[in-house]
Amino acid sequence: MHHHPAASPIDNGPDTAWTVHGTPLHSRLLLGTAGYPSPAVLEQALQVCGTQVVTVGLRRVLAGGGDNGFIGQLLPGLRQRGARLLPNTAGCRTAREAVALAHMARELYGTHWIKLEVVGDEHTLQPDPWGTLEAATELVREGFAVFPYCTDDLVSCQRLLDAGCEVLMPWGAPIGSGQGLINPWALRTLRERLPDATLIVDAGIGTPSHAAQALELGFDAVLLNSAVAQARDPVGMARAFGHAVQAGRLAFESGAMAPQAMAVASTPVAGRPLLIG
Repeated sequence: MHHHPAASPIDNGPDTAWTVHGTPLHSRLLLGTAGYPSPAVLEQALQVCGTQVVTVGLRRVLAGGGDNGFIGQLLPGLRQRGARLLPNTAGCRTAREAVALAHMARELYGTHWIKLEVVGDEHTLQPDPWGTLEAATELVREGFAVFPYCTDDLVSCQRLLDAGCEVLMPWGAPIGSGQGLINPWALRTLRERLPDATLIVDAGIGTPSHAAQALELGFDAVLLNSAVAQARDPVGMARAFGHAVQAGRLAFESGAMAPQAMAVASTPVAGRPLLIG
């Protein structure tokens, strides 16, 4: 058991501000709430990483609590810290199911934000691009701020933007796999081709280095759950991720050097005699 002093949350600093659906945020880490060893550990993890957007699976809540039965206890503290709740439609297999669940979430939590998940494949839990687009189109029309969980396919991402989504959440790898960014090329293409969209890597992140890599590519944020909840020390790992997204963003803003095909001495030595005694 790890004992963490009641440390203050990560200071995100004034230079990290960004906006999601008109809401100014300073943390670029979005955190899920499932699978933590206890409510106390979850609460501490949420605090130390400085997250301002917390996801909750409505299906689990409705199924009798489970991991998220205590989210109601956490809500006042979250709101006091200025954090936003992002309910999700995890577990839905059709657009109709997802739309119905989104309406329930809006009633239950008083938010029009919804993380849209429509699963198309049971093995990989890959999102169904057609079902997702159908549900997103309807929910946008009904006044929701839709955060669709999607693949890194450029054309289906463009269709979601055309439907009125301002935010896209492409996966890094299959959900819960911890494999990191398995197709950096596709993610880089998304960032280059969709410069005005808010892009958040969601799913598959396993370590802080994966999160830093996503931010270095120019993604606006990352959303993760298992990487913190299933760590040996979730609170320590939450803090590590808080620092990783800061480092990745700062690296992106600072402009990384171009990779070279061969060694380039950092100190020029040409024309200087080198005497070896």
